[in-house]
Amino acid sequence: MNDGVNGVALAVFIFFFVLVTAMGFLAARWRKAENENSLDEWGLGGRSFGTWVTWFLLGGDLYTAYTFVAVPAAIYAAGAAGFFAVPYTILVYPLIFTFLPRLWSVSHKHGYVTTSDFVRGRFGSKGLSLAVAVTGILATMPYIALQLVGIQAVLDVMGVGGGEDTNWFIKDLPLLIAFGVLAAYTYSSGLRAPALIAFVKDTLIYIVIAVAIIYIPIKLGGFDDIFASANDKFTESGSGGLVPDHGGQWTYATLALGSALALFMYPHSITATLSSRSREVIRRNTTILPLYSLMLGLLALLGFMAIAAGVKVENGQLAIPQLFENMFPDWFAGVAFAAIGIGALVPAAIMSIAAANLFTRNIYKDFIKPDATPAQETKVSKLVSLLVKVGALVFVLGMDKTVAINFQLLGGIWILQTFPALVGGLFTRWFHRWALLGGWAVGMVYGTVAAYGVASPTQKHFGGSSDEIPGIGEIGYIGLTAFVLNVLVTVALTFVLRAVKAPDGVDETEPSDYTADAGDPGVQVELPPATAGSSH
Repeated sequence: MNDGVNGVALAVFIFFFVLVTAMGFLAARWRKAENENSLDEWGLGGRSFGTWVTWFLLGGDLYTAYTFVAVPAAIYAAGAAGFFAVPYTILVYPLIFTFLPRLWSVSHKHGYVTTSDFVRGRFGSKGLSLAVAVTGILATMPYIALQLVGIQAVLDVMGVGGGEDTNWFIKDLPLLIAFGVLAAYTYSSGLRAPALIAFVKDTLIYIVIAVAIIYIPIKLGGFDDIFASANDKFTESGSGGLVPDHGGQWTYATLALGSALALFMYPHSITATLSSRSREVIRRNTTILPLYSLMLGLLALLGFMAIAAGVKVENGQLAIPQLFENMFPDWFAGVAFAAIGIGALVPAAIMSIAAANLFTRNIYKDFIKPDATPAQETKVSKLVSLLVKVGALVFVLGMDKTVAINFQLLGGIWILQTFPALVGGLFTRWFHRWALLGGWAVGMVYGTVAAYGVASPTQKHFGGSSDEIPGIGEIGYIGLTAFVLNVLVTVALTFVLRAVKAPDGVDETEPSDYTADAGDPGVQVELPPATAGSSH
């Protein structure tokens, strides 16, 4: 790692950072709405995005700086086991093709902004809605923090901020500036800002990956040499080479499946989905989003390239930025660093908006101020989006980076427990609301306790997301085990509660709501009773 600042790379990085900052503020004028004081406009971009804007927005949302840095870093550290991210992003698209259009339709018909809005309307339960909202906020916070970790990794490799002995304020000042700019344009432009910036972010990433997958292997002697070097490293370390052993295959498979089930439970995934203008836009996107999986597979190979290039770093998250620093000319290293940095800004903005919408609609409006106007909702959501980012920044600056990663893994375990209420509710009303709440509680408690008991070389608790599967004896993804327990408890309690005729909540949806489209006759957004009659 260079001792000094890489001036050329830094200059290119700053150029792109200034460019997207300007775009972020100008986005407020893009598709400007007559009435900006509603969550539909600030938090969902007016529900107006077409196929390509939605594709870039979802790509920018799901394939983050964390993806860019952590997936190849996992392969750099653990070998082929790190490739689990590739099959899970393939599994997820047929899955979401079955339920996302239904969620879009019912949300469009009833004016739902969050998944918790739908759960409350479907099951008539504010308690279940609150559980889904709190889970979403908790799972999103460390995810935002990891985007800031990605920016910090790039800054470290460029030599910005000084050495370890530098005053903490000077060392973290570049990150504080990036955070301040992100907070300002998100507050000003809402979801339109990351939607516009996503075009730059994804274009840069595709360029960097295309160049890296050709240029770096040529410099390293070809893929034969790259795979040979990686295999030698893992053989010497006692892990048996590139491919996981039998026990590791269980972990790989369960982690891939559990991650696929969880991905579109995250609030930011749903926020980007609901911003699209029609049901057909969602269906098209489930067929073209796999293009990002192709990019992800190529990106993952950078982990093996870092091994072959002799990259040595104490923090694995620095492996890929350091590879770019070592292998690329300074000016193109700056382009690569900009791709990672902007790859952090886009999802961080969407995540903070999604978490703020959950708080505003499902905590503030449901429990604190039921008569809040659309303008008051928007104001609260803007303020909460700032607080969420401040919390993520404090998390990054105050804790070890591996802690941030492991808490994000814990967030994945948590968010998967909302699957029965959300996806189950889109297809059936059979599950009892109290049973869903009971199943959620069991899954959350089991997942948290099991993750707490996992140790790693750097942590006594929350050291990973895999543990022994009860009754099977193999090591598997804790989140999937918790999910299975969640479903079993939900089904059992539903039989009991229906047998004793426990009171069911009121379902405000109709079967036709789940297939409605924007252009269908008679379809228009319905407002919740507290805001009916207000401008929307």
